[in-house]
Amino acid sequence: MAAAITTKMNAFGMVDKADENRMREIIQEYLNFLDDSGEERVYINRIEDMIRDETARLIVDINDVRLKMKERANLLLTSFVDEIIAFEHALKEIVSKLDPDYAKEKDFCIGFEGSFSDRHLNPRTLKSSFLGNLVCCEGIVTRCSLVRPKIVKSSHFCPATKKIMEKKYTDFTSYEAIPTSNAYPKEDENKNPLETEFGKCVYKDHQIFSMQELPESAPPGSLPRNIDIIADEDLADRCKPGDRIQVIGLFRVLPNKQAGMSTGNFRSVLIANNVQLMSKDLLLNFEPEDIKQIRKMSRHKDIFELLARSLAPSIYGHDENGTRLRGDINILLIGDPSVAKSQILRYVIHAAPRVVATTGRGSSGVGLTAAVLHDPDTGERKLEAGAMVLADRGIVCIDEFDKMTDIDRTTIHEVMEQGRISISKAGIQAKLNARCSVLAAANPVFGRYNLYKNPMENIGMQDSLLSRFDLIFVMLDEHDVERDRMLAESVLKLHRYRAQGESDGAVQPMGTTLENRTTFNTDGSSENSKEIYEKKS
Repeated sequence: MAAAITTKMNAFGMVDKADENRMREIIQEYLNFLDDSGEERVYINRIEDMIRDETARLIVDINDVRLKMKERANLLLTSFVDEIIAFEHALKEIVSKLDPDYAKEKDFCIGFEGSFSDRHLNPRTLKSSFLGNLVCCEGIVTRCSLVRPKIVKSSHFCPATKKIMEKKYTDFTSYEAIPTSNAYPKEDENKNPLETEFGKCVYKDHQIFSMQELPESAPPGSLPRNIDIIADEDLADRCKPGDRIQVIGLFRVLPNKQAGMSTGNFRSVLIANNVQLMSKDLLLNFEPEDIKQIRKMSRHKDIFELLARSLAPSIYGHDENGTRLRGDINILLIGDPSVAKSQILRYVIHAAPRVVATTGRGSSGVGLTAAVLHDPDTGERKLEAGAMVLADRGIVCIDEFDKMTDIDRTTIHEVMEQGRISISKAGIQAKLNARCSVLAAANPVFGRYNLYKNPMENIGMQDSLLSRFDLIFVMLDEHDVERDRMLAESVLKLHRYRAQGESDGAVQPMGTTLENRTTFNTDGSSENSKEIYEKKS
């Protein structure tokens, strides 16, 4: 196993010669990896493109490192700080050979991509065992700070001695060096006053954003987990609230501002090494057996009816009254209590690949759209995405829609009409994508649907809001003896033949027929069936 780079000081404060030689050997290994001019010229071409585009970050595939230097790849994951110093030193040497002038202008960085196997995590699975490791984390951006300049090097002029003094600044997010004070020096070592030359100071872009685990991957009943991402230089301002991203970075802890290091309480962060936007479109993975089943089902003449019956098969009596092919549509279910409105929403929540669920009582206008919050650490304003932004390219299910106040309901007008949210608050001007379909369920204003009043009077909502719903389904609890008898029979058979441990709303495997689950007697023929309804005297 290759050893990680360690630089130990001897009694005179000098780096040991053996450690210096070992570092030179490891840098040479990375030089040989990057200098592939005699092979496919993959990374030499990328370095030349980086110089031509005047950027400073080279993207390296971790899989390529594994193929050529398996031991170094393992150490990059487990001892990232030590290894990345040598890797970036090697990149600096190659750039110096290709363009010496450009090499003096910037500090160059290595960004990683590729497969991270057991280090492909989300905010919930980031544990203390991964501290100091290079990890890949996926999630959705919920809030972003402003991009601010961060001091890297300051320049100070001393009028008494006519000399210029420079100072470099580091903090807990730096790979090397011990954190320094962030205060500008006002005097030199001889107590002579200094004047800061702001024009010669060096700054870098700095941003902190919060990433939350994907809504569809969070366990039911659990609060979603968050992790703060620190992005510098070209990685700042790469994303906005609502974007689904993949962050490769160093998992590290920082001292809590309020508690400090004395209490042992720390906050975990990801120091970004590379930020990639994930596709907005859903890419579903189908097994070969699923593809065979889809082709078999496509030959049915009543395929649309079969698909419609596959959604919430345990609900009886709500057949379709027409089908149309459209884009994103907004649907309102309104009707009497106990007609399975909430159950339909529950099935959609389980079946749809990207869905965010909320309720009228538990939601506010800013909770559905976006909120401007005060950051206690920096004192600045941050934009936090709401449910509709998080469900971009998906579905938002709102139960008890009638329980929302009129003020809160008016905030979603723009989302349902334009598919976006415009924010103009606290000096922040922003537009966020919210291209989602709304599936809402509500009760009539009179408790039960009054057939002697028109739908607008029963619903009791603003006409401007109702006009944004493409479909409004009125679901009635009709008093019909025959229909009630068939409904009771359907419910009894559903519970009789339900699999052990199966919960209501669970998605069944592809190919499971509705008839085998809810309408047929699986124990034998229908001749041996026996009705168990109580007869009226």
